Amino acid sequence: DTSARDIVGAHLYGKGDSVLTRLARSKNWNERRIAVIATQYFIRQNDFARTLKLARMLLRDEHDLLHKAVGWMLREIGDRDLEVLRSFLSSHAHEMPRTMLRYAIEKLGAVERKHWMAVKTAR
Repeated sequence: DTSARDIVGAHLYGKGDSVLTRLARSKNWNERRIAVIATQYFIRQNDFARTLKLARMLLRDEHDLLHKAVGWMLREIGDRDLEVLRSFLSSHAHEMPRTMLRYAIEKLGAVERKHWMAVKTAR
């Protein structure tokens, strides 16, 4: 995971989205995970767009380790800009896999976590 961020992410930062998009569309779950975790480098530069794009692309991925990775990166965004995380959750919490949502909201207060889980359950 660290090499995805520090090698792949650092190498791709400032370049187009094509490599990340290709990895995110791969049939290999490891490559999809690398794409998402590589964006942690971008997040650390306060550049959230690619992470959010990949998160939307991978909402329906069936692999649990992808759910964890996407939720983790969303949580990382929330650590830097809570409103960006809340905006994503407002649009997508209802369709996020449970594990992805739980990882994304892990650091929020108990009342807010309960709210987002209720949004997931309500639909």
